[in-house]
Amino acid sequence: MRNALAVAASCLVVGAFCSSVAAQQLPKSGSISVHSGYWAVGESVNVAEKTVQGHGNNRGITFNDKGSGPLHLGPTDCFYTFSTIADHTKVKGYCTFGDPDGDRIFTDFKGAFQPSGYVEGTHDVDGGTGKYSGIQGTMMFKCKYSGANGELECIQRLDYRLP
Repeated sequence: MRNALAVAASCLVVGAFCSSVAAQQLPKSGSISVHSGYWAVGESVNVAEKTVQGHGNNRGITFNDKGSGPLHLGPTDCFYTFSTIADHTKVKGYCTFGDPDGDRIFTDFKGAFQPSGYVEGTHDVDGGTGKYSGIQGTMMFKCKYSGANGELECIQRLDYRLP
């Protein structure tokens, strides 16, 4: 019984410490560099010769490049549309980036596939919840498919300001 109480007390102390670290305020402006892994699932239709349109979603997780801090180990959900005309593909969509504590950042994005095999573009930050409430800014992204089953790897840099 004593060991169970010691374990429970230790968990409460660690939980309180982690909650206070997670609740720390962000600087009023700055940059956050992250990388993400996604599973992309989509559908497409050949609408004309050399013309494809489609939609889908990416679900994954984001890692802060520092190994901790904002957006580290947080969920990411993106919904997209795309159009390919004669091997030139554009994408548009919406994403939610989060922290494990439930705080979220909402974006809309656009980009295009590059000859290098990457899709590159920019997110416009539409708002957020919790510590991200009132956030504004942009997030550049560069993504590449890294598998045959919809695996997608991305690097992003969020440049933000808070009220």
